[in-house]
Amino acid sequence: MQIPIAWGHMDAFGHVNNTVYFRFFEDARIRFFEEVGIDHRGPGSGAGPILAATQCQFRMPMTYPDTARVETGITHIGRSSFTMRYEVHSVRAGQLAAEGEGVVVWYDYQERRSLPLPEALRQRIEALRVA
Repeated sequence: MQIPIAWGHMDAFGHVNNTVYFRFFEDARIRFFEEVGIDHRGPGSGAGPILAATQCQFRMPMTYPDTARVETGITHIGRSSFTMRYEVHSVRAGQLAAEGEGVVVWYDYQERRSLPLPEALRQRIEALRVA
């Protein structure tokens, strides 16, 4: 997906604030959820995804004006979780600006515990797994 860098994404140091990259990751994650049919509307739906861990490594500062090209893929599928890899590229510079991962757990919001990934969902995720 492509996200235009807004003036408001920058901080006092004149580059995109570190928290914005996590929003880019979130945008890509939600789009992925929609692609594989995951209901991401929250705890009222019973079981669903919950972000258990995330991290980011910043490779180069981005500034306004620019466009972030955000890519994601699945690198690992476990019993009740899967790991997403994220890359944020500066279109203007033609370079990798940041990369990271996020672990998403299938979670029972009422029981407050993880659940095995539903088999149909596992198959849809597996189809999008990257090597």
